[in-house]
Formats: sequence, C-alpha cells, structure tokens
Amino acid sequence: MPDTAQQVPHQTTEKLPRVFYRLALGDALSTYGSQLDLVALSLFAYEAAGNALGTAGYLILRLTGGFAGGMVAGRLVARVDRRRLMTGCALAQAVALVVVALAPVSARIPVLYPLALVFGGAAAVCAVALRTSIPEMVGAERRARANSLMASCRSAAMVLGFASAGVVVAWAGFRAALLIDASSFVVFAAVVVRLPLRTRPEPAEQPVEAAEDGAVETGKAKRFGSRWQALIVLRAAPVVGAMAAIRLLDAFGSAAHNIGLPVFANQHDPGNPAALLGMFWATWAVGNLGAQQLVSRLMLRRGIEPGERAFALGTCLMSGCFILIFTGLPTPLFLLVAIGAGFGDGFTEISYTTRIQALADERRGQAFGLLASAENVGMGTGMLLSGTLLSLLSPLTVVGVSHAVPIVLALGFLVHVTRSRKR
Repeated sequence: MPDTAQQVPHQTTEKLPRVFYRLALGDALSTYGSQLDLVALSLFAYEAAGNALGTAGYLILRLTGGFAGGMVAGRLVARVDRRRLMTGCALAQAVALVVVALAPVSARIPVLYPLALVFGGAAAVCAVALRTSIPEMVGAERRARANSLMASCRSAAMVLGFASAGVVVAWAGFRAALLIDASSFVVFAAVVVRLPLRTRPEPAEQPVEAAEDGAVETGKAKRFGSRWQALIVLRAAPVVGAMAAIRLLDAFGSAAHNIGLPVFANQHDPGNPAALLGMFWATWAVGNLGAQQLVSRLMLRRGIEPGERAFALGTCLMSGCFILIFTGLPTPLFLLVAIGAGFGDGFTEISYTTRIQALADERRGQAFGLLASAENVGMGTGMLLSGTLLSLLSPLTVVGVSHAVPIVLALGFLVHVTRSRKR
C-alpha cells in the first residue's frame, strides 16, 4: 500500500482548468440548496405531522434513498453518460422540491415521504458521478487539488445553508424556501450541461490501477454479474473496504454529534443555544477551509499527495475533537477544538476522495457508491440509536462512545498501512 504522502508529478502545481471553478461554485450552490432543504423539509415534516416522528420518518426515508442510490450508482456511472446523469439527478431534486412546495396542506405528508427517497437517491448518485469524473476532468495528477477546492466550497456552502435555513423559512415561508432550493439545483444542472470537460476516459485509453490494488479483469465482473461488482472491487482493493468501514462508523459518530449538539447547547447556554451552535459551525468551517489550504498550498506544491495514513490520522483528529467539544471546555479551547474538528473533517474528505480516485475508472464508481451507501447506513443507524440513547445518557457519553469506535478502527488501519509500507 502507498504511503500517506505519495509523491506525485510536478504537474500538480499547475492550475486547474478555469471552467472547473465554475463547476465547484455550481456544486457549492447545490450543496447550499441541499442543506437548506434538509432543514426546511425537516421542519416542514414536523409541522405537517404534528410531532417529531414526522421529521424522523422523513430523515430515515431520505437516508434510505441515499443507501439505495449508492448501491446502484456504480453501475449507473459505468453505463450512463455521467454529464446527463448529474444533470438528471439535479433536475429530479428540483422537480421534487417544486412538487412539495405546491402540494396542498392535506397532501403534504403523502407527497413528501415518497419524494424523500428521490432526494436521498438522486443526491447519492450525483455525488458518485461527480467524484468519479473529476480525474478525467482535470487529469489524475491534479485530482487532489480539485478535491481540495470542491471540499472547501462545499463546506462553506454547508455552513451557509445551515445558518440561513432558519432565517429563510422564518422570513419567506416554506414554499419560498423550497423554490429557492429548487433553483439552486437548476443552476447546477445548467453548469454541468455547458461544462466543456470530459467525464470519462477516451475509448482508446486503458486506465491502469495502482499496483497495490491488484488486477481484476473486466470480464470477471461480467462473469459474476453486476450485483457482485462491489465485492470484486473490495477483493481487488481491500483498502476501499477498510475505508468504507471507517466511514460507516464515522457517519455513526457524525449522527451522534449532530443530534447531541442541540442538547449540549441547550444545557450550557439555555438563554441562547442557537448562538453556541452558530459559533461552533462557523469555527468548524474555518478549520475545514484550513485543511484545504494545507493540501493545496503546502502538500501539493511540494509534490505530496495525501493518502491512506492521512485519512486515518484525519479521522482520529476529527473524532477526538468532537469528543472534546462535549467536555464543557472554556470558550477559547472550545473554539480551538472546533477548528481541529473542521480541519480533521476536511483533511479526511480530501484524502479518501483522492485515494479512491486512484482506482481505474471502471472500479471508481463502484467504490464511491459503496462508500455512499456505507455513510448513509451509518448516519441512519446513528440517528436512531443516538436519539434513543440521549434520553438516557449524557451527550458526552453518547458522542464519546460513538466517536471512540472509529478512532480505534482508524488506528488499527494506520498500523496496518505503516507495516505494509515497511514490507
């Protein structure tokens, strides 16, 4: 297996294609819309159902759609034009949002719940198609720089979406908020349609995967059938399976801290819990952007690309900081740890995305689909269990246990990678 700091060609110092920045901004806009509609539709479901079960049902169905989308995304990105796939998924979410926005009050729940599957599935497939296409859009040697830019724009959009959702809904109402969300997906689709970048290798190209991942003939996948292709990918690249397991457990921890943070904020600042939450996510975003700067300005300029060990270390940093957040630190330390959580989160995202993109094109989609499904399973299970446990245990206990497990697994992965590198 390769080292954390993989030496990459000098070309990594070259700038990305100018049109790729347009794609990054379009993706950030659709990410903003996703976060805005996540909050708006969760509140929408709560008001329509009249209880918290309405929100829980919506979120579970959305995550179920994400899991299903991840399972089929690999086959879709291999067989369908990826530009059309991304455009279709974005427009599907836009149409679904318009349908929900225009639905009469009596039909809100019957309309919203089935469409929750559309939101989750379309988002997962679009994300897999985009990540799979990046090496072809910018060149394999610049994929880490591209991932760094995408992660930076996306994290900023996430924070802005969460921060503005309450204001938009309060001032404009649910219908206007959902129509704003729909327009963000339409803009993304328009950007993708006009993007003058290829999304898959030329037919004459024969991509060769890194030696550590082994060789699996395409005919083998066909012989076993498409339903077994994910298992074939895992056998060819066991590192993908290890990353998927860590991401699954990390998503479980993410669900715990996302549910636990409002509880923690109400306990420590009952007069203004929203201010504490806003301060945390804004500081988290600073750390996330710092990770992007580290990768693009320090590592890549020296010809160093983040790899497996960077992924493991970033996971440990992120999970460790999220545990410390719930220990009741003084404000300066609280902000410092929040920056660490964001830094670890951003660094892990860039590292694992870049590493999976090293796979040959025909396996890349399967790997990203597997990871998307794992993350949705972890998030959905984590929401169900964490919500129950928080009624019995303190936020620190729930978050501590949830994040301790991925730390242990990441440390084991780190030891294995280090020993393999020495051998």
